[in-house]
Amino acid sequence: MSTDTGFDLNLLPVVLAIAEERSVSRAAQRLGWSQPKVSIALNKLRVALGDPLFVRGSHGMSPTPRATALLGPTREILGRVETEVLASTRFEPAETTRRFNFALSDIGEMTFLPKLLAYLQAHAPHATVRSVTLPPEEIAAGLESGEIDLALGYFPDLKARNFFQQRLFTHNFISLLNARHRIKGERISMADFLRIGHAVIRAEGRSQEIFEQLLAKHKIERRVVLSTPHFMSIPFIIASTDLLVTVPYAVGESFARIASIRLIQPPLEIPQFDLKQYWHRKFHKDEPNVWIRTVVAKLFADRAGR
Repeated sequence: MSTDTGFDLNLLPVVLAIAEERSVSRAAQRLGWSQPKVSIALNKLRVALGDPLFVRGSHGMSPTPRATALLGPTREILGRVETEVLASTRFEPAETTRRFNFALSDIGEMTFLPKLLAYLQAHAPHATVRSVTLPPEEIAAGLESGEIDLALGYFPDLKARNFFQQRLFTHNFISLLNARHRIKGERISMADFLRIGHAVIRAEGRSQEIFEQLLAKHKIERRVVLSTPHFMSIPFIIASTDLLVTVPYAVGESFARIASIRLIQPPLEIPQFDLKQYWHRKFHKDEPNVWIRTVVAKLFADRAGR
């Protein structure tokens, strides 16, 4: 590394090593260089600074006043490089006050946040979490800028080479009925599926599109009684009506815990889809990002079908 004047800053450690060791050979050992290399570096310094810098005396190599004047600034420069540039920036979860930002749909929040928050409270108690729901192009920009650490869920639009992705688990769909509904069994028939009234969720989450596209492909038309953009009202609506709704499995599982709802298999095979975590390549080596990705993988990887 050189300054604008052409002075090679890489030579500065030589000045310090010779001054403290009072010997070219011992300076070479300290620097891990050969003795000829140190001698060449010293000659370059003498030429650049117009001063002999060191002269031999009764106690070894003795610095000239010019060399002595260099020692303080050299120690400061090398000390700052070591403490501010080369020092470890190891991430300490137990001490961090960092806010982790996730791109999540509302069903993604139901799937990921309970376990994730519980883990953070136990292992990173001063950390906080922010969840955002954004259009795909804004998620991509947020991941690139660092405003979003991870996108969790089903985001098929994040395909650019600048994004890494890790599959967490494969997900599927389930239908929900009132627990007291007259339709029984583990799977609803196609006849009942077509006859019964449906609640349909038109949410921003992309996973719901998979089920809607399958129905369109097979030209299956339901009797839609309710269309809503909201998931959170669904368990209470299903528990108090005879309507049927089809949602991602984790959502149905969560709803069944808070309302009088029964899970039932849809009448046709629905393609499964992978839930993943996505991050930008700029932050692939960033310690906090690496840590939170590892946590997400530990909590959710390979929960096949669930």
